[in-house]
Amino acid sequence: MPLRKQGGRRMPARMPAHTRWTRRRLPHVDAPGHFQHVVFHLADSLPRDALLRMERELAHLPAYQQQQTKARRIEALLDTGRGTCLLGHPTCARIMVETLLFADGSRYQLHAWVVMPNHVHVLVRQDQHHPLSGIVQSWKRHSSREIRRLGYDVNRQAASPHAGIWQRDYWDRYIRNDRHFSAVEEYIHLNPVKAGLVATPEDWPYGSAGWGN
Repeated sequence: MPLRKQGGRRMPARMPAHTRWTRRRLPHVDAPGHFQHVVFHLADSLPRDALLRMERELAHLPAYQQQQTKARRIEALLDTGRGTCLLGHPTCARIMVETLLFADGSRYQLHAWVVMPNHVHVLVRQDQHHPLSGIVQSWKRHSSREIRRLGYDVNRQAASPHAGIWQRDYWDRYIRNDRHFSAVEEYIHLNPVKAGLVATPEDWPYGSAGWGN
C-alpha cells in the first residue's frame, strides 16, 4: 500500500481494508507499520448494566456512528473514576508503565501513553511481525500477573490466580494523518488534566509527558 511521509512519520494514503476485523462486537484494525490509538480498561471500571443501557440507547444509530458515540461516552465514564481504580496505586501504575516500556523498540514503537487509575491510553505503531491483538494481550497478561502477585484484586479481595483484572477486549482507532496523530497525542497527554488529577500533563508521573521527571 502506498505511504505518505509527513513530519517524519509514515502515514497511509488510505486505510487497508483487508486489515479490518471484529472481535466480541468491537471493530478492530490490524495495520503493521502504522500508528493506532489503543484504549483498554479495568474489568470493574464499566458496570455491565451501564454498558447494556448505553447499547439500547444507541441502537437506532448506524453501526459506525454507534461505535463513535459509544467510545466517547465510555471515555467520559472512565474519567469519572469508576471501580476500584487499581492503577491509582503507585505500585500498580509502575507495573503497567514498565510493562508498556518493556518491548518498546522491538515489537512496537510507543509515541504517547498514559496510565490512568482505571484505564490506559497508548499511541503505538506495531511492527510487521506482531499483531496488535497480541501486543495488547501481552500487556494485559504481564501486568495482571504482576498485580495479582502483589495481592491486588479489582474486588478489593485477595487476588486469586484466576482473578480477572482487565476487560476482555480493547478499543483501537487507526491514525489517518498527521492532524489526527497530533490530536490523539494531545488528548492522551491531557487525560489526567481533564480528569482533575494534575494541573499539567508533565505533573502526572505515569504518562509519557511526565515519566522520568
